Amino acid sequence: MALNGIQIFKLTPKKNCKECGCPTCMAFSMKVAQGAMKIEQCPHMSEDALASLSEATAPPMKTIKIGTGAEELTLGGETVLFRHEKTFVNKSRYAVELCTCMDDAAVDAKLAEIPKVDYDRIGERMYAELVYVNCDAEATADKYTALVQKAAALGRTMILGCSDPEIAKAALDVCKDNKPVLNGANASNYEAMNAVATAAGVVLGVSGKDLNELYDTTAALEKLGNKNLVLDVTGADVKATFGNAVQVRRAALKDQDRTFGYPSIVNLAKIAGGDYHLQAALAAVFTMKYGSINVMERMTYAEALPLYGLRQNVFTDPQKPMRVEPGIYPMNGADENSLVVTTVDFALTYFLVSGELERSGVPLNLVINDAGGLSVLTSWAAGKFSGNSISAFFKENVEPKVKSRRLVIPGKVAVLKGDLEAKLPGWEIIVGPREAVQLVKFLKDLDA
Repeated sequence: MALNGIQIFKLTPKKNCKECGCPTCMAFSMKVAQGAMKIEQCPHMSEDALASLSEATAPPMKTIKIGTGAEELTLGGETVLFRHEKTFVNKSRYAVELCTCMDDAAVDAKLAEIPKVDYDRIGERMYAELVYVNCDAEATADKYTALVQKAAALGRTMILGCSDPEIAKAALDVCKDNKPVLNGANASNYEAMNAVATAAGVVLGVSGKDLNELYDTTAALEKLGNKNLVLDVTGADVKATFGNAVQVRRAALKDQDRTFGYPSIVNLAKIAGGDYHLQAALAAVFTMKYGSINVMERMTYAEALPLYGLRQNVFTDPQKPMRVEPGIYPMNGADENSLVVTTVDFALTYFLVSGELERSGVPLNLVINDAGGLSVLTSWAAGKFSGNSISAFFKENVEPKVKSRRLVIPGKVAVLKGDLEAKLPGWEIIVGPREAVQLVKFLKDLDA
């Protein structure tokens, strides 16, 4: 942060009213300086103080919003270079590229393929959030606009890759209400592109032949009053692109240079065109190394499953465990009379256990308890996975919905068997195996 706690404290009302949740104004100021609270959370801060502090205490990288409604996406707002320092804030997004150089059949095929990748993982929807519509050098305004209209019908947020102001203006006339990104400003056209983007009220993407040109063009756009920007850091090759992405992020976060304090676009379709496997590998690299938007030529399940799994792990708070929603998860065609198996809500435990349960083919209801996102033994040691907590959860959430009274508990907490038999009368408590890999044989032997 640009200001320390003492500097912020000097501008506070010094009432110690505790309405912000802190015991004193000094405590509040220290939290603001650390990034744990926002200056706007003080209800008595004067407008002049807010105006002077908001910019100084804002993250060195600007937060940018694109899209509308359910498809609105937040980019940027990062405060650290490495996840272990604090946490990454707004996850990388993936875009699938269309181009005016493609024939209608290829465009239609790709538009039909994009919606096929759409699934949930740990309560998060995994799908291609963006469509990148590229305008090649030979395209006319009519041809590009027609392609933009066709892409807009998909309902995803779009990025318009167009450096011709007149063609960009025509395209925006049919899609500006959906708040796309206009990616096409450079050293030669930034004034005209800025006018087009500002008139349409959309985010403007900036590029340059090197970092110096990118910096100068961005600074020139800021002088024109436009700070609603994203930086296209795509270079001539993979090495140049990686260097650009890292240097831009370091300049913003370490050097506090706000001219580079914007989200970034990495066009993998440009630097690895035609090589889908390389694009997927590079998407993984730039998910970790600072690509706010990664543009690819396609997104199939082969690309999606590892990428979204990686993204979900990288863009989670390392101080908060990944959890699944507590509840009843029927598996293998289970009904209310099927066997009940229970475990904790730690995501890794869930995926290991659920995978083996599905592999067994035995109809059962998997009950996920609220255990604070901890593993079986850790939650048991912490008292979050105990006879009291399990029985209370079952009485409130399971017994009204499930008729079966056979319950399999993890083998590592076999000590809970007696306690559960006392607290859940009428239930048969069965001690399962200690390891998930043993579940298939255990369940088949149980039914035998």
